[in-house]
Amino acid sequence: MPQLSFHAPFGALTLSEEDGALVSLDWGWGRDQDETPLLARARDLLEGYFDGEVKEFRLPMQPFGTPYRRRVWEMLRHIPYGETVTYGQIAAKIGGSPRAVGGAVGANPLPILIPCHRVVGHHGLGGYSGGNGVEDKIFLLQLEGAWPSAASNRIFDAV
Repeated sequence: MPQLSFHAPFGALTLSEEDGALVSLDWGWGRDQDETPLLARARDLLEGYFDGEVKEFRLPMQPFGTPYRRRVWEMLRHIPYGETVTYGQIAAKIGGSPRAVGGAVGANPLPILIPCHRVVGHHGLGGYSGGNGVEDKIFLLQLEGAWPSAASNRIFDAV
């Protein structure tokens, strides 16, 4: 499985590709490095995102997960840059409970690219599975201008 690591503002990140699609983005430096055109493009887009120049990621992604988790992750891809929604808003849109949505959000194998940081709790930030936890979530939301105004009241229209 080809991997490519690079430096981000909060530490090293590693992208992984399988069968022509991105399958994971992990905190830390990967052991093996194999720069493919897709991994290089994803790295360049992420670097542009951190520089405030890229606002969406149109890349082939195939995250592994249950059908419910994949539905949640697809919904996350439709949350606009600079906006947030709550776990409850997503649950109301696709079914399940806010806790089930939180489980799916926390298991997202492609954070940032599938913007799980844009999902917040009804009364606070909620958690974040990134390397530095909520600190990284706050960084990403501030980068997008979505924090401290945590939860927008707008329900997004998606899939």
